[in-house]
Amino acid sequence: MAGHGAPALAADGTGARVAIVASSWHTQVMDGLIAGAQAALAEAHVSDVTLVRAPGSFELPILCQAYARRGFDAVIALGVIIRGGTPHFEYVSAAATDGLSRVALDSGVPVGFGLLTCDDEAQALDRAGLEGSKEDKGREAVEAALSAWNVLRTVS
Repeated sequence: MAGHGAPALAADGTGARVAIVASSWHTQVMDGLIAGAQAALAEAHVSDVTLVRAPGSFELPILCQAYARRGFDAVIALGVIIRGGTPHFEYVSAAATDGLSRVALDSGVPVGFGLLTCDDEAQALDRAGLEGSKEDKGREAVEAALSAWNVLRTVS
C-alpha cells in the first residue's frame, strides 16, 4: 500500500465552495469515502458543500466539469472501480482518470482525486476510511484539492 511517505496537507478551506461528486457503486466503500471527505471539509472550515451522486465512476468527469464550470472552488471526485474478468476495468479507469485530469486542467479548478482502482473489494475497503481501514482516500482527496486551491489563490 502506498500510504507511507504521504505529506501532511491539512489546509484551510474557509470561504471555499466545494462539490463532492461520488459514484453510486459499492455502497460500503463509498459511504466511507464520503464520510472521510465530509469530515476533512468540516475540519478545514468549509461550510458550503454540495454532495451529488454519479451513476458510476465513468460519469465522474462530466459531473465534476459541470460543478467546476459553475463557480465551485474545488471538486472532490470519489469512486471505486474493482477489477473484474474483462477489460472493462482498464477502460473505465483510464477514461475516468484522464477525464478528471482534463477537468482540472481545462477549468483551473482543483479536482481531488478520490477514485480507487483496486484489484478486489478488500483493497477498496482498506482505503475507504472505515473503521479498520489503513487509509482514508476521501480525506486525502479533500486535503489535496484544498491545498491546491490555496496555492492557486496566490498565483496572479
